[in-house]
Amino acid sequence: MKRNKLLVIALTLAAIISPLRFWGQNLDYNTFINRVMQHNLDYAAAKLDLPVSQADLSEAKKLYSDPTLSAEYGNNSDWDIAMGQSLSFELSKTISLGKRAARIEVARHNLDASDAGLRLFAFTLRAEASLAYADALLARDLANIGLQNAQNMQSLYLSDSLRHASGELSEIDVMQTHLEANIAKQDYLSLMVDYRNALVQLDLLMGNTSIATQNVSGDLTTPLRSYNLDHLLHYADSLRLDIAQQRHLALASQSELTQIRRDRLPDIDLALGVNYNTRVRNEEAPAPEFVGYTLGVSIPLPFSNLNRSDIRAGQFRAQQANIQTDIVRQQARAEIIKAYNNYRSALDRLSEYKSVILTNARQVLAGKMYAYKRGETSLLEVINAQHTYNELQQSYAECMHECMTAWIELERSAGTGNITFE
Repeated sequence: MKRNKLLVIALTLAAIISPLRFWGQNLDYNTFINRVMQHNLDYAAAKLDLPVSQADLSEAKKLYSDPTLSAEYGNNSDWDIAMGQSLSFELSKTISLGKRAARIEVARHNLDASDAGLRLFAFTLRAEASLAYADALLARDLANIGLQNAQNMQSLYLSDSLRHASGELSEIDVMQTHLEANIAKQDYLSLMVDYRNALVQLDLLMGNTSIATQNVSGDLTTPLRSYNLDHLLHYADSLRLDIAQQRHLALASQSELTQIRRDRLPDIDLALGVNYNTRVRNEEAPAPEFVGYTLGVSIPLPFSNLNRSDIRAGQFRAQQANIQTDIVRQQARAEIIKAYNNYRSALDRLSEYKSVILTNARQVLAGKMYAYKRGETSLLEVINAQHTYNELQQSYAECMHECMTAWIELERSAGTGNITFE
């Protein structure tokens, strides 16, 4: 009776753990990245900034001062003395000196900055998506390690239950094994939650409206690439999109200063008029019918230009933009150096985790379990060996993940964008 009860408990534990294996269609990295770049909502919103800048440039090119047509009718309203009537037309236009060209230049630099900003957004999004995918791979591997541990402890508990039923093992030892199996199961369930949450983040990046991804494919690997720090620093100015964006913004600030100066230039008004006068039949001052022409030029006197506060403000903004460009360059240099150091450090730590260490730990665990089943060692030694093996596996997976994330950060900081998973 006791043996049947123990078998039911063990089989129940197995039924709880087994259905939690991974299932569903795998999501590979290339498919994931393509969906992110096509359906990410933040990226879709960022794309709208470029048409706005394009529209601003188009408006600046087509923005002209419209000519003005005026008409005037004159009559002395004294019909008795027949002084005649007049009709005049005038066409006038305001001529701005260099203001349209300045507006176009500002709009063009803003468009270039928007284009660089959009490419920077896409580049950053790809890097962040790659980091999220690496996080999902780590969460999956840790969940697999937890599952293996839970299955090992479940198998050990089932074996101990049978040994207890045959009188080979005490009830206290079986209770201890049962406790360890339950702890392993709870650890596995917690790791599975972390993995599922990592998959939710992937769905969010892909713009999925519902939870769809069930598993990811691929492995945590170390990219076999070598880097020269001096070369990374040398080419950063031409590769980093944030530097390019800030450089265009600085040029836009300089163009805005030019626009301010040209806006202070007086506008010239040109006018061409035609006057038609009817015949004056008054006997005291008769006049024939005639057509007259007028040509006029109007130039305002810019006394208001004595106030130069707008020019000084524009100069300060241009200087500030140039300083900001230097700041971005310095930050880029610091990011590259730190990312390079982190990557080299991660590789050095990874070298400590040789496959022979995991192999030896696995062999020690198998030997301890075999000896325990033969009654040659204690349960505590088996549990310690299991914990050591699990910790080594987890540390190795985390170190591989650290190498991958450090490599992604190095690629992002250098601006190369050669991020892909094999």
